[in-house]
Amino acid sequence: MEAEPWHTRGPVATPRFRRLVGLLSPALATATMVAAVVLGLGLPHWEDSLPKVGLTYDPATASTTLAAIAGGMITLSGFVITAVTLVIQTVQSMSPRLIGVIGHFRRSVAVVGLVTGTAVYALVVLAQIRPDETPRLSVTLAVALVVVDTAVLLRSLTRLRQFVTGGGLARAVGELMPASIDAALPLNGTAAAAGAAEAWASGTGVPLVHTGRPGVVQGVDERRLVRIATGWDARVALGVGPGDYVGAGSVLGYVHGPAEAREPHGGRLRLLASCVHVDRVRSLGQDPSYGLRLLVDIAIRALSPAVNDPTTAVQALDQIEETLLRLVTRPLGVALVTDDRGTPRLRRSAPVWPGLVSLALDEILHYGATSLQVVRRLRVLLDTVAEAAPDHRRAPLAERVALVDRLAHSFRDPLLTAVAEGADRQGLGGPTAP
Repeated sequence: MEAEPWHTRGPVATPRFRRLVGLLSPALATATMVAAVVLGLGLPHWEDSLPKVGLTYDPATASTTLAAIAGGMITLSGFVITAVTLVIQTVQSMSPRLIGVIGHFRRSVAVVGLVTGTAVYALVVLAQIRPDETPRLSVTLAVALVVVDTAVLLRSLTRLRQFVTGGGLARAVGELMPASIDAALPLNGTAAAAGAAEAWASGTGVPLVHTGRPGVVQGVDERRLVRIATGWDARVALGVGPGDYVGAGSVLGYVHGPAEAREPHGGRLRLLASCVHVDRVRSLGQDPSYGLRLLVDIAIRALSPAVNDPTTAVQALDQIEETLLRLVTRPLGVALVTDDRGTPRLRRSAPVWPGLVSLALDEILHYGATSLQVVRRLRVLLDTVAEAAPDHRRAPLAERVALVDRLAHSFRDPLLTAVAEGADRQGLGGPTAP
């Protein structure tokens, strides 16, 4: 089995708004409630200078309507929170790691903010109802907000229903995988020049130490790291990658360079170390292996005796196949990241193809050995990926094909053996695979 050749590529841009996205929904919910207070205080006074439009209510009816809206929306917000909590518990039973990658739960915070904001707006307007005058436009807006809230909530519940199943969660993870693969393994890699491994800096170098709190590597800001290393005329060999756990004082890698770069420069070393983003939980941003881990978790849970749901495992294999097809042609192994002049400044290691195939399939092969659906679906997956694979990446797939053949012959009944030897993209009941 050939080793993955080294390759060179330019630095991958790290999205600057990634952490902002996690704060966007709570911020939007807070902004909605603040806007509700401002609008509820100001609009009834502005109506004096606006055309008399809106629903016609007398003061008593308007007060009753606003009170009903406020009470109903407060009750509804509690219902939404309860429903989301129950759904989170359901998803956690499938895999606790899925909560961090499914953005729907962050968006649910914005829905709660919208519903609660409507209640706050109705209460503020209610406090300004006068016996001799009704703010028609303000009351009409409250009624319109109820309609908007209902539409948003129904849409949110519909989307929630679509993926709060094993197959739906697998599709949700699969939709995130293309961006993760592009961020971690870009297509612009080219084969490294002959002797690149020997030409790379050797020796111990200056250790790059993590000084923050312990956590998991989420990604690397390659552009910033390359820019700092270029200004220092140094080269950095990282020894950790996305998904690796690091503690305080852990060595992230080593800095190589001229004599002045080898002398202690605490400030620059800290800047280089800060380019390695460490957080409490693993992230899918630059870590496609984590996406495969999640898909496998969904599949093997479905195959457990307590669940016994091979159809969900087949749905997870659909996403695993799509992911492997994207990975099979990507440059893997050691990458030399170059600066604007083409000088290698950063050495990073990526997962190798045999390891990715093992991660994606071996546990499913183990736990699904007695499932006709899984064995037949795996045969199609392996044939499809092998057809797209370059020659040096077909050996791990051939090993799994041989294992699938052995699993098919492990069924005691000849009829079941004949069924298991088939290939079916749906597991059972689909058209015969070519």
